[in-house]
Amino acid sequence: MKGVLLTGMEPLDGAGNPAWEAIRLVPGVRTALLPCAFGGALEHLREAVAEHDPAVVVCVGQAGGRPDVTVERVAVNLDDARIPDGAGRQPIDEPVVRGGPAAYFSTLPVKACVAAARAVGVPASVSQSAGTFLCNHLFYGLMHMIATERPAIRGGFVHVPFSPEQVLGEARPSMPVTVVAQALTAIVTTAVSVSLGGDLRLVGGSLH
Repeated sequence: MKGVLLTGMEPLDGAGNPAWEAIRLVPGVRTALLPCAFGGALEHLREAVAEHDPAVVVCVGQAGGRPDVTVERVAVNLDDARIPDGAGRQPIDEPVVRGGPAAYFSTLPVKACVAAARAVGVPASVSQSAGTFLCNHLFYGLMHMIATERPAIRGGFVHVPFSPEQVLGEARPSMPVTVVAQALTAIVTTAVSVSLGGDLRLVGGSLH
């Protein structure tokens, strides 16, 4: 697990940061807190990878409204920000990497990771879209770095739900930080132990 780097992002607009809290509960991994900013997040990610030289990198972010932990399958080369980032930037219809491919697939065993999270009692699923905001920006940037500079690294992105404290008095799905940490631990353990190309052949698609 010392070969695993988990990253989270600083909260936007002073909101809570349960993804980072959960990351810090995962035993034996390296961690990095990245700025919530286009460009800046990738610069700090590059520095963290250079410092720790990991075998596996899993970036983690929050997808408020989702009911379970979702392992992302694909990152797209598009920044289309519905709101400004932490630095006030709001790119619209811009590439993450100019001249880069349209998309990258995660190199994590996404279905095996989902199965591992479920095996420890945590609801989880495969996601086909990381959105077009900072999480996708970071995911695509990670995969581009792996494809062009560090092919020995396996990488991907995981989204987590709101924490119960973030939705007090609201009828919105949430998950305790300790439960999220259990899922992340199962996911990174699986990412380390399953060989490249050795993912499970299970249903994980969606109709929409």
